[in-house]
Amino acid sequence: MNLAEAYAACRIIARREAKNFYYAFRVLPQHKSDAMCAVYAFMRRADDISDDESLPIEQRRQAMSNWVESWRTARRTGASDDPVFLALNDTQKRFAIPDALLEELVQGTTMDLEPQPVAVQTFATFDDLYRYCYLVASVVGLVCIRIFGYTDPRAEKLAEETGIAFQLTNILRDVKEDAERGRVYLPQDWLHEFGLDTERVIALAQGAALQPADRALLRQLGAKAEAYYASANELLPLIDKDSRAALWVLVTIYHGLLYRIGKLDSDVFSQRASVPKASKLLTLTQGMAMALLNRATS
Repeated sequence: MNLAEAYAACRIIARREAKNFYYAFRVLPQHKSDAMCAVYAFMRRADDISDDESLPIEQRRQAMSNWVESWRTARRTGASDDPVFLALNDTQKRFAIPDALLEELVQGTTMDLEPQPVAVQTFATFDDLYRYCYLVASVVGLVCIRIFGYTDPRAEKLAEETGIAFQLTNILRDVKEDAERGRVYLPQDWLHEFGLDTERVIALAQGAALQPADRALLRQLGAKAEAYYASANELLPLIDKDSRAALWVLVTIYHGLLYRIGKLDSDVFSQRASVPKASKLLTLTQGMAMALLNRATS
């Protein structure tokens, strides 16, 4: 398999699975779009192994360990039959993506497979949750800005915080589904602040009616995410001009998702919040126009 075929395979995965991300990929120059598809395909495979509930968690741990070892061998030798590994190797070299960032990305994915002392996975404090968000989302942002291109070192902290904004939005949207999987990402100290506990979140996922304290907690998480979106706005002018439209599309869609959760008055239990496809297509059209203008003025 050659590199063109490997990147094509990654693009198929991204087009099928990436949803919000793929809208942003489409307004990048081809070589950067290919690279983003390779990174996404790698992340998708890790997530699929971690979330495969058809297998007991012990088998998922072993499958993840085997997959990670195969990837490390491919990275070390430069040879693999896996198109995702081939494309990612090329992307890593082309855009100087450090091994450490990809290792952190894998570490974030495997956190959900670690043995838990209790039946429900939780985080004691927001700082603990921040560390989780850093590993599963901020690291992705730090990889992405190397593909986007930047020279100002401030971009790295801003990319980290943009990743936090995205992941907190995901957590807020997915509270019900995560609780059903035995994962409550709402920090324990926040729950206690509002007189709540893990069992209350599980009850909400099972159909209990939302009370004012529940909504107040969810609004607090939404406000935290909103504060981090300010970093995304600061990051935009710091990345290369030919990539700004892609970041703008991604931020606009994710921020729009947070807005829709707010319009539901934080009721993420009776329905799953989403941005309508028509809105995404409008954002994509605007992003394409922005990309063309940026190329014309470069």
